[in-house]
Amino acid sequence: MNKILNLSSEHSGIRWRRYRPRLRVLHNPFGLVPLVNLALLILLFMLLQAAFVRQPAYQVQLPAGAFLSGAPQNLMVVTLTQEGLLFFDDERLTLEALAMALKNAVRDRKAAAIVIEADVRVPYGVIARVMNMATAAGIKQIDLATRPSFGEEVMP
Repeated sequence: MNKILNLSSEHSGIRWRRYRPRLRVLHNPFGLVPLVNLALLILLFMLLQAAFVRQPAYQVQLPAGAFLSGAPQNLMVVTLTQEGLLFFDDERLTLEALAMALKNAVRDRKAAAIVIEADVRVPYGVIARVMNMATAAGIKQIDLATRPSFGEEVMP
């Protein structure tokens, strides 16, 4: 019985010892370097995969509309400014060059839809001319971009 008591008293201190690792994060900052490198690499790959959107630097005030349907992201966009400038997919063109650009885009992309972003002050005749060019190029769906009205206009 004495042997059993002595044996248990020898090992009783082992159970209550604290485990202290030699390499702690706060004591060794070089242990964080691989983790920081990995985080920066992941951030770099995410930035390289992101699509950067370029927009023309001209202000376009879209007409207000109570109807909002949304459009897919990869549509072709024609932007008409109040100064008479025309942009097709963020590239400045003349009205005469737009017809050829639309035909090439339909042939290359197989796109069948277009969005026209026209300023409020653009004459209706210019918008109709762009719509006719798009139809002649083989585009089947033509959408006119609007902004939400938020109650600023009273609809009948």
